Amino acid sequence: MINAYSFYYLAHKLYQKRIPVLPKLIKLLCFLIYNSSIPYECSLGKGTRFAYSGIGVVLHKRTVMGKNCMIGTQVTVGGKSGHYEVPVIGDNVYLATGSKILGPIKIGNNVTVGANAVVVHDVPDNAVVAGIPAKIIKYN
Repeated sequence: MINAYSFYYLAHKLYQKRIPVLPKLIKLLCFLIYNSSIPYECSLGKGTRFAYSGIGVVLHKRTVMGKNCMIGTQVTVGGKSGHYEVPVIGDNVYLATGSKILGPIKIGNNVTVGANAVVVHDVPDNAVVAGIPAKIIKYN
């Protein structure tokens, strides 16, 4: 089935082959259909999925995400004013609906980010975080 990840994957492959115009058109089409900004320049690991086809997802173009991640609707992964770096997200991470991952931070492997959480600090492996700002509510 065609979803936002399918559009991203196709645009990313074309971008890697240095085809100039098609990735931009595919990104625009994805925005028009799913109201999502998923740049072809970002790096999403194999097995990454979007809930409900990726409606309302916004990713920074320098985002790096590991394998087998699940991204809910209305999720934002982006930079922070005054910082060049953007989040780096590990493998097997679940970003629940409405979560915001902001700034030069690292999210470890096997992490769950609760719904509407705002993550602005590093999160270690095997943690569950929730709240505004997000705090570890379960570890290991």
